[in-house]
Amino acid sequence: MITGSNLSDLELMLKVSEFDSKALELLYNRYSPILYSMVKKIAGEEKYCEEILSDVFVIIWRKSNLFNFDNGNVYSWIINLTRNKSLDFLSRQKESASLPEYDDFFEDEYIIPHSILKSELPEIKSVLDRKEYIDKAFKKLTDAQQYVINLAYYEGLTSEDISARLHIPPQTVKAKIKVAVNILRDNLSKDEAV
Repeated sequence: MITGSNLSDLELMLKVSEFDSKALELLYNRYSPILYSMVKKIAGEEKYCEEILSDVFVIIWRKSNLFNFDNGNVYSWIINLTRNKSLDFLSRQKESASLPEYDDFFEDEYIIPHSILKSELPEIKSVLDRKEYIDKAFKKLTDAQQYVINLAYYEGLTSEDISARLHIPPQTVKAKIKVAVNILRDNLSKDEAV
């Protein structure tokens, strides 16, 4: 058992993979605020948030062995896992008959993130330290740019889905998302440089 919360995300994941319940508790305490906000943004209804968040941590407990311990980024893996689980949950609420059965194979293939490397995202402490800058940079986007990012990243819509919703060609959607992400990145760089 571990008692300190000064362990890195990777150290906690290693302990979780050894079925250390205290490590899972520490990981939950570290990640649940940001994950809850993300789930609420995707699922919309608060009544689903706790259920989805619980499911995410059950998956982490049962399937931490699928995390890439050699070159993986815990933050990125957990964020993507939560996003995938939230979007799947939302889809099943809307159109349960047309989706494949949710079993271990489905979970391993479509819910558990693959190829999330260390270089892709920092650890959560770094992200939380930058949260103010990220919020400020996002608010500098136009309403249309914020909307297209929300549709793509929080609602999980494809370019074709967004195209149908906005009545514009898919190529235009892709261009708008790319421009919005680049402007967000530029805004973030400018805000952090100050």
